[in-house]
Amino acid sequence: MSKSLFGQDESGRSAEGGGSYVRVAIEQGVDVTADGLTYAVPEGMSVGVGQRVRVPLGRGNARAAGVVLACTSEAGDLDPAKIKPILEVDVSAPALPGDLIELARWIARYYVCPLGMVFGSITPSAVSKGVGSTTRVEVRLAGEVSGKLPRVQRALVEAAGADGGWVERRVLAERAGAKTLGPVAKLVEAGVFEVRRVDAIVADPVAVAEAASTERLVLTDEQRLALERLIAMGEGGFGVGLLHGVTGSGKTEVYLRLIEHLRGQDPGAGVIVLVPEIALTPQTVGRFQARFSDVAVLHSGLTQAQRNAQWHRVRSGEATVVVGARSAVFAPLARLGLVIVDEEHDGSYKQDQLPRYHARDVAVRRAHMAGALVVLGSATPSLESLHNARVRPSYERLRLTERPAGMRMPRCEVVDLIEERRSRRGIHLISQRLETELRLLIEGAGGVRGQAILLLNRRGYASHIACPDHGCGWVKTCDHCDATLVFHRQDALPRGGVARCHHCGAEQLVPETCPDCGKRVTLFGWGTQRVEDELEQKIPGVRMIRMDSDTMRAHGDYVAALERFGRGEADLLLGTQLVAKGLDFPNVRLVGVVSADTGLHLPDFRAAERTFQLIAQVSGRAGRGAEPGRVIVQTLNPDDPTLGMAMASDYEGFAERELELRGKLGLPPVARMARLVVRHRDLAQCVRLATELTQALEATQQRLGLDVRIRGPMVPPIARLADHHRQQIEVLGSADGSAEGLQRVMTALRNQGRLISNTTLAVDVDPVALL
Repeated sequence: MSKSLFGQDESGRSAEGGGSYVRVAIEQGVDVTADGLTYAVPEGMSVGVGQRVRVPLGRGNARAAGVVLACTSEAGDLDPAKIKPILEVDVSAPALPGDLIELARWIARYYVCPLGMVFGSITPSAVSKGVGSTTRVEVRLAGEVSGKLPRVQRALVEAAGADGGWVERRVLAERAGAKTLGPVAKLVEAGVFEVRRVDAIVADPVAVAEAASTERLVLTDEQRLALERLIAMGEGGFGVGLLHGVTGSGKTEVYLRLIEHLRGQDPGAGVIVLVPEIALTPQTVGRFQARFSDVAVLHSGLTQAQRNAQWHRVRSGEATVVVGARSAVFAPLARLGLVIVDEEHDGSYKQDQLPRYHARDVAVRRAHMAGALVVLGSATPSLESLHNARVRPSYERLRLTERPAGMRMPRCEVVDLIEERRSRRGIHLISQRLETELRLLIEGAGGVRGQAILLLNRRGYASHIACPDHGCGWVKTCDHCDATLVFHRQDALPRGGVARCHHCGAEQLVPETCPDCGKRVTLFGWGTQRVEDELEQKIPGVRMIRMDSDTMRAHGDYVAALERFGRGEADLLLGTQLVAKGLDFPNVRLVGVVSADTGLHLPDFRAAERTFQLIAQVSGRAGRGAEPGRVIVQTLNPDDPTLGMAMASDYEGFAERELELRGKLGLPPVARMARLVVRHRDLAQCVRLATELTQALEATQQRLGLDVRIRGPMVPPIARLADHHRQQIEVLGSADGSAEGLQRVMTALRNQGRLISNTTLAVDVDPVALL
């Protein structure tokens, strides 16, 4: 059968050996056809759509795993004698439901990714490998016991009777005080116990933070109206509700009530709740588990065995509410009724490697396929979602403009760091104003001791290692990337630390002197480690937790840190953007932004939007209890309009200004974009490949007569990464926001074999970062 890459399939659902064939998507970067490769089903073998199989691949017949896409009795244009047979069916891996197969096809088509690699993301490797899987032997009483039994056997019978059902034999022996399994075996032989073998997964319990409160809150009028509208939207089938609520306005309570209503109407309906960071998962899971008993957790911070166990809980129907980060959008629910995407604006929903999908957009697509409701929640909605709510009939924006009674929005003030430096001697990362407020809060001035959160979205100690002589200008850079190295303090190392690249991870020793002029090198810039040092010097005895990717190595570290802070065992939570997202601690009365300028001037058209969101989000962590909150923002640009609107919580003003600018420039969300990055170790080859690809794009665009703009090739902001030179091409769709022209151009090139996502070419549709 000959089809284009995006052909549709109408084949059957299962096949038996003897004249039957299947089409298989290989779990590798094989991008020859959207229908998969054709294989014969051997005599006596039964295989169905969604099952994982192993097949011979290539001339060497290498064993490869893949997923069955379709079953058919026709070989199409192929010679049946030359079709290779399936080697085996992987009976240990559960078959994927049909809706996930169709979703995978859409992802492969829209995001220009080999279909088999999409399946690699949909099914966790822990599930494919069966990590933690075992067989348990269970017993239970078979009937009445007659005659006298030895003491240990009598104890076993009594323990089994008290349990009343099936119990694992080792557990039963332990309860009865039996030192071996011999007495259990004798009772089985005597017919006193019946026995069964059950497949199970052995995994540690998933760490969950305690819910701050299990009390059902009284809804505000705005919450009640939003809930009623969402319920009405859900009754009409597919729809997208953009729940735009200020920080602390009670969006989570609306989510919980909506799920309660759905389950009351349809107890079997599945719910997916997405959060942007695994750091947020413990708190979120705690809140949901306080209301619902069948909550599963899916994210990359779990152990392999935990992921396998949680996935099977969902697949079996034991859990119908799934909470997790990006990959939880692929939860194998039998019947999807609702998807909630919390903090929908967050860039971490976009995956930065194949398949480069955006979980928010995949959630909308999956809900559309299932006829389910989607709720996108945020205090600072992405401009994409705001734009969709204005132009798409299926979207509706719902507002929560106030916090519940007794809670007020925090008061914000700006500290001009230039003026600060003029009036204060020495180098200070923490301004006099912020230092004073921190000291008063932590020491409990006025009889009320509170907690504080400090944000600096830059980890490490110093962002530059450089020569102090401006006439020399030497700066320590990465040997493998066109980027400066960051100093990370490690007291045990020579020079007290290491120079690390935040792009490729390479590390170098820190030189004592400048290699060009011989002067002693100096550390410039700041990071969370340096702020931590200064705070310990200025506020002796401060109880502080630093939360960044250097200190939070495992999921358990996040849980432990947040629990400590929640119990009041720390006065101050210092960190990168992790501390700005979704945390809810009633005793946080002060939030400080150490530098609001960190990402404001990056060469990315979304820099202003991200800065606005970050400041507005972290500001919202303050004042969530009875005491009012305060926010102090330090900046070198106090007159910048983005910072001013973020401080004033003027989302409407910022969005109108930014959308107008994007419209004039023809940038997302007004127009759709795809970013193609060519990578090669040889610069000349990189430029040649990028030029040829651009010419092919232009020729295709002209041949099809589509309203598509092609920009490039050009050097991206970071010209070399991990020893690979880079050239980028931007493909922009029509000004009406339609993706049709963009997709048609890329589809045509993909069908020609000119647009393949691999190690040389990265295809990023709807990119969220342009560095």
